[in-house]
Amino acid sequence: MAEPDRPVPHRPGAVSLFFVAKAGVFALGFWIWLLVLAVRGSQATGVHLIAAAGAITTTLVGVVLGTRMALQRNAAARHAELKRLLVDISWNAFAAAGNADEPAKVVPFPISSQDGDRPANRGPGERVSAFDRAERNRGDRRR
Repeated sequence: MAEPDRPVPHRPGAVSLFFVAKAGVFALGFWIWLLVLAVRGSQATGVHLIAAAGAITTTLVGVVLGTRMALQRNAAARHAELKRLLVDISWNAFAAAGNADEPAKVVPFPISSQDGDRPANRGPGERVSAFDRAERNRGDRRR
């Protein structure tokens, strides 16, 4: 059975990739400029310092932007998977409600009850209000 067409999750793309590529081009330019200055063999001057600082800075910026883009893509994929899982869970709960043996109960939910928490005149499916529970607990503390 083919999976239905679902909307593609948001993934950082063109803008983030543009800035990563731009930082890479600038870094490459600075590294080439530094290499040309180093091959010419003159003494280190301010130009060498500017080329080295530019090469290091743009390389670090490119790495940081690339890492950020990869993390955003990973987070977007996880978010899309979580949304898909929640839809599957809710669909399964809906389907289980249609197949339930007892018409009054939608989906059985397991709860652990304490014996002292249930009054004697209440049936097993009846609920206790928070007010009644608070009154009972307050009465237990006064004793």
